[in-house]
Amino acid sequence: MNAKKRRMTKQRKKILEVLKSTDCHPTADWIYEEVKEEIPNISLGTVYRNLNVLKEMGKIMELNYGSDHSRFDGVPENHYHFRCIECGKVMDLDIDVQDELEKKAENEIDGEIDYHRTEFFGYCDECK
Repeated sequence: MNAKKRRMTKQRKKILEVLKSTDCHPTADWIYEEVKEEIPNISLGTVYRNLNVLKEMGKIMELNYGSDHSRFDGVPENHYHFRCIECGKVMDLDIDVQDELEKKAENEIDGEIDYHRTEFFGYCDECK
């Protein structure tokens, strides 16, 4: 079955609801703990599988930081993030340069950009 045509199960709806209700860019473990309050018999494996399906469906974004645990974002549209080097906090940045960057990149390669990922790293207000 094509991932984009998968149905929205009770588990997927709850995982998506949890992600859309926070701006902390949580890990799968954090999402699992939140979802488990309403669906006590859900497993961590089910949460991981459904996060992957929601990502394939274009409903969420995965922020992969190499060896660290991935974090998930309930806003699937392309946008920028800041990650604190000290505490690992991830925050959305409200910077409107996406279209301009993609157009410049397309001109540079004489091709088409599907998406891009730009992130900023440093120290948050609490850690600096």
